[in-house]
Amino acid sequence: MSNLNNIGLDKDKSGKLSEKLGVLLASYTVFYQNTRGYHWNIKGKNFFELHVKFEELYNDLFVKIDDVAERILTLGFTPEHRYSEYVSKSLIEESRKVTDGEKAIDEILDAFKALITLQREILDLSDEADDEGTNAMMSDYITEQEKLVWMYSSYAHKQ
Repeated sequence: MSNLNNIGLDKDKSGKLSEKLGVLLASYTVFYQNTRGYHWNIKGKNFFELHVKFEELYNDLFVKIDDVAERILTLGFTPEHRYSEYVSKSLIEESRKVTDGEKAIDEILDAFKALITLQREILDLSDEADDEGTNAMMSDYITEQEKLVWMYSSYAHKQ
C-alpha cells in the first residue's frame, strides 16, 4: 500500500504517466498558441470559415490543456507552467506567422498526427497502470481528433 498514490495507483507507473502527460501538456499548449495565430492572421477567400474553425479548435485545446494539467495533479504530480519548458518539451514546433489557410491546415494535420501518436503511447501506459481515468481521457481525445483529421483532410482534399 505504501507505493500507491491517493487514488490507489502505483506511484512509479503514475510518475511515468505524468511525464508523458507533461509532454502532452506542452504539445497542447504550443498547438493552442499556433492555432490562435492562425485565427488572428488568416487571410484570403476562406477567411470567414477558417477564422471560425480555428477559434473552435483553440477553444477546445484550451479546455484540454486544463484537463491534462489537472490529470497530472490527480496522479500526484505538479504540471509544468512555464512556456519556455513547453517549447522545449513539445512535439509540436512553434509556427511562424501563417496567413495561408492551406499551410495552417497542413500544420494542424501534422500537429494532430503527433498528438494522436503520443496519446496512443499514454493510452498504453495508462492501461498498464490500471489508470482508467487517463485511459478514458486519451480514448476520448483520440476518437475526437481522428474525426477532426478526417474533416480537415477532406476540406484540404488531402485524403
